[in-house]
Amino acid sequence: MTRPCPGPRPVTSRPNWRPPPGGTDCHCHIFGPYDRYPLSPGRGYTPPEASIAQYLELLATLGLSRTVIVQPSVYGTENAVTLDAVEAIGPERARAVVVVEEDIDAEALREMHRRGARGVRVNAVSGNGVPTAQIARLAERIAPLGWHLQLYAHAAELLALEPLLARLPVPVVIDHMGGVKAAEGGAHSPAFRALLRLLEGGAWAKLCGYRASSGQPYADVLPMARAMIAAAPGRCVWGTDWPHPSLRTPEEVPDDGHLLDLLAQWAPEEAQRRAILVDNPARLYGF
Repeated sequence: MTRPCPGPRPVTSRPNWRPPPGGTDCHCHIFGPYDRYPLSPGRGYTPPEASIAQYLELLATLGLSRTVIVQPSVYGTENAVTLDAVEAIGPERARAVVVVEEDIDAEALREMHRRGARGVRVNAVSGNGVPTAQIARLAERIAPLGWHLQLYAHAAELLALEPLLARLPVPVVIDHMGGVKAAEGGAHSPAFRALLRLLEGGAWAKLCGYRASSGQPYADVLPMARAMIAAAPGRCVWGTDWPHPSLRTPEEVPDDGHLLDLLAQWAPEEAQRRAILVDNPARLYGF
């Protein structure tokens, strides 16, 4: 039996600052409705439903207008829920990152592109996806479309994969601060130094740091976030990770208004925030 996890917070606070027009949440998930989009039997956890309507309410509260919906592990390679959500929100506001096998048909990839997909995700943390052994072949398959490869891995695996990632023929986007934990060396760890080398060499990163922290209010992530922004100011994007799946207790679920306030601490200058929330996502996802 898969373990349950809490759903999204019922109330989200408004951030203490106003994001610029065109601000983008570059990492969220949609779950359900389950009578239409049943969960994969191979999943590692069972989340409550998290609807498009709930998510759009969150965006309005945060003052953001665009989004990137990332295929979650609980759906495996069945991307209907993610692509349908992009279609429902609209191509001017939404893009998708999908999960596919290396032998996917080229026409299927083109159809996903038409529907808003701009990257593929390899999730080496949550399971129920594609193995890291497929990274090189996946990169070859998506290169003609101009897509990127998004990687969620534990810190040790990121360190081991660094040589491969550095030579891929597509942009690489590193999820969740490279899987580096603040309590396990943080900005001084070998894996974080590998992440910085990748960023300096042209990789992108998602500033989605609560999973890297020892806990709320997530202050221990600040050195890592600032180092990442300094290494690649034009290739950092930000995401909520709403509805924050696979956590254990409701108390662990972050307040997304607070997460956006953290970004203001990580990037205190207005130009930095505009790059992270507007300009960089527009280039990466084609808004």
